[in-house]
Amino acid sequence: MTKPTIICLTPVKNEAWILDRFLKCASLWADHIIVADQSDDDSAEIARRYPKVILVHNPAAGYDEPARQKLMLEAARKIPGSRLLITLDADEAFTANFMTSPEWQDMLTLSIGTVIRFKWANLMNDMEHYWDDPWDHAWGFMDDGTEPKWDNPLHNTRIPIPSSATDILMREVKVMHYQFTEGARRESKWRFYQCFERMMHSERSAIEICRRYREPNIRPDQIRVIPGDWLQGYRDQGINMTSIQRTHRSWWDKEVLDMLDKYGAKHFRRQNVWSVDWNAVHREIYGKEPDRSLSDPRSKFDKWVHRWLEASQTNYNPYNLKLKVRIIEKGLRLLGW
Repeated sequence: MTKPTIICLTPVKNEAWILDRFLKCASLWADHIIVADQSDDDSAEIARRYPKVILVHNPAAGYDEPARQKLMLEAARKIPGSRLLITLDADEAFTANFMTSPEWQDMLTLSIGTVIRFKWANLMNDMEHYWDDPWDHAWGFMDDGTEPKWDNPLHNTRIPIPSSATDILMREVKVMHYQFTEGARRESKWRFYQCFERMMHSERSAIEICRRYREPNIRPDQIRVIPGDWLQGYRDQGINMTSIQRTHRSWWDKEVLDMLDKYGAKHFRRQNVWSVDWNAVHREIYGKEPDRSLSDPRSKFDKWVHRWLEASQTNYNPYNLKLKVRIIEKGLRLLGW
């Protein structure tokens, strides 16, 4: 069987903090790396340094997952022959054991139309430990030309999934996720997701949205030491996998600020985004005071609810809650939460 062309699809918006390392890693296994760029930092300049990169401009003014995924898919399907599509974000990398794993080689022989699922290994701040995400993620696809069904602006599948697709789960090779190594950036993204969900999914309760995006409480028995073979292959290539570039302000903050500016702070009073002084952020980004106050609009009761939500969610699975908690939630929903 002819080896398929391996094509990595990666959306980028202001990922200069980690993009260079990502492209070094992806260049070890991908034949082509399609980068859909929507940045105003140095991301495009970094991407142009890598010969395998096909840089595609993403002209969207705002956050639109279906549009960016279609851009990348269209670019990938211009490449002739059989194609294995792999979709990774810039803060992700395969465990280095892909270099020696028979599982990886078996993946290259899968039938057209097969969906390939991976496990997330969430690296921790110390870069010595990780915790496993419990779900399987469809991030690989032996392309058969299936048209995607992407209709949600947030959290779609990354690949087309045929209704009759065969699924396989990669058990040795995992995806290392760097989201939990950089707290300020992670919290910024979660604030954005909360406000974006408020705008795009008015049918979802404030409780559901708050529980989706919060710091997980990981039990000690869920924490594992990062195996040596996850990193050693990269070290042999001179790639430093354990350094983290800290960020002061991310583009997610500006997106939230623009929503607050447009709709007013009160519109988002039930979103848990008020640990930030948005008036100060506005001054920092725009060099002036906002046209209207962006101060915390929450009542004492609203603040109590946010504290209670954090205290009552004792596991990173927001739906694994005790009966007493569910009863209180029901009462809060009757009050508009």
